[in-house]
Formats: sequence, structure tokens, C-alpha cells
Amino acid sequence: RSYSEFRQTRWFGARDRSAVGVFTPTAAALFVATGVGLFYYFQYEKQKQQERKEKELESRSVGRAHVGGPFTLTTHDGKPFSDKDMLGKWNFVYFGFTNCPDICPAELDKVGTIMKSLESEYGQIFQPIFISVDPARDSTLQMKQYLGDFHPRIVGLTGDYPSTKSVCRAYRVYFSTPPDADPKGDYLVDHSIYVYLMDPDGRFVEAFGQSSTPEDVVERVKRESGEWEKVTGRKV
Repeated sequence: RSYSEFRQTRWFGARDRSAVGVFTPTAAALFVATGVGLFYYFQYEKQKQQERKEKELESRSVGRAHVGGPFTLTTHDGKPFSDKDMLGKWNFVYFGFTNCPDICPAELDKVGTIMKSLESEYGQIFQPIFISVDPARDSTLQMKQYLGDFHPRIVGLTGDYPSTKSVCRAYRVYFSTPPDADPKGDYLVDHSIYVYLMDPDGRFVEAFGQSSTPEDVVERVKRESGEWEKVTGRKV
């Protein structure tokens, strides 16, 4: 070969070796190490972000009353229902009794109005619950017949006296029904009149009294659900 051909061959060979030589075992190790480091860094940042969200959610609960807790009752369809069945939904919880002449029907109608307004915008992420404070007379059949006049998604809950007393204590609800009440008796029950809003994690948010209008409640729920979604990244 001529000298010029020899020089050209050497030049191309050196260039190829230098190109290949850039990715040495040391460079490969550094590349892998950098990738692993970035992976753990992003995992760490993701964990810290989640912790910040949880702390922000906890801080929103500071100063709120400790309302709610474990319970097991029976639905108006005869199925078991516990506090676990409230998770993953926004819940409106109201305590009353089926023989209530005026206040309970008015409050349940209010809950129905609230539900219609919210469901039209958010869908079925809300669950209305009616818990009886009159276990002697409010059987599952009685509850089923009574709730037929209200919002179709209201879950009626009833139980024996100890179960009723326990859930009322958890929600700080006063009720005057004696433990030996006559199932055929003609009596009224004095009780607390609040609609409790519980978040999808089962935490207490607010108690709305008789003076709260459906518009008041809807506005507050929208604000709370917006904050919830901002902090948790989900609607429920």
C-alpha cells in the first residue's frame, strides 16, 4: 500500500478506537451509578412529598372535635354495615328516628337536596346515612318503609340498644331513649340534631345544625372536597 493509504487506515482505526474507548467499564459503572442515584433521589422526593401531604392533611384536622369511631349496625336491607363501609366516600351522617313528627323528615329532605346538588357535579362520591336512636321501634322493615319517602341512596342503620348507645357516644350524640323502651309505646325521643360531614378517611369535618341551609352545606362541602383533592391528589 502507499504511504497515504497507510496513514488513512491508521487515522480511521484510531478514530474508531477513541469512539469505542469513551464507553469504558469505568464510564459504564458511572452511568449505572448515576441512574441508580437518580432513581433513589426521585423515590426520596416522592416520599417527602407524600409526607408533606399527609402532614398538611393532619394539620387541617387539628382543633376539630374527635367525632366518629368503630361501629357495626344493620342496614334497612338487613345487611351488616360498619364504619369501614364509610371509607372512600364523603359521608353525611344524621341521627334520628322514624316516629319523629317533623324535625327528622325536614333534615332528611335537606340531605336529599344537598345530595342532588352535589351528585349533579361530582357524581356518586357522597353517601347519606340515617342512624336510628330508637332501636326498640325502628326495625329494619320499619326503616325500609320510612326511607322510601326520601333520597333513594340514604342508608338506614339500626341495631340493639348497646350498639346504638355506642355509636351515639362515638359521634357525641345525645338521645333520650331508655334501654327498656316499649316497642309498641307512643313516645318521642329527644336527640341531637346535626348532620355530620365525614371525609373519605372517616375523619370528622363539620357538624351542620338546623340553621344550616342546603346552600351553606353544599358550599362548605365543595370547599372541603377541593382542599382534599389538592392535598391527596384524588377526589375520594
